Amino acid sequence: MPEIKIVTEVAGRVCALPADVGASIGDGDEIAFVEAMKMEIPVAAPASGTLKSILVKIDDVIAEGQVIAILET
Repeated sequence: MPEIKIVTEVAGRVCALPADVGASIGDGDEIAFVEAMKMEIPVAAPASGTLKSILVKIDDVIAEGQVIAILET
């Protein structure tokens, strides 16, 4: 099965991870929320599939363009 790397478009702190590994994810479903400039910015899945792994945890500081999860399509 092909894998898609889910990346964040903003730098900040991971404040929520609403999806669990192994969950069935729809196109546009939220995988994580990143707090940046006192706003919570969602990171959405670019396609449907199964969430294979989450590479960050709550309170991690992440960089723009960092891979935060792997999705199997």
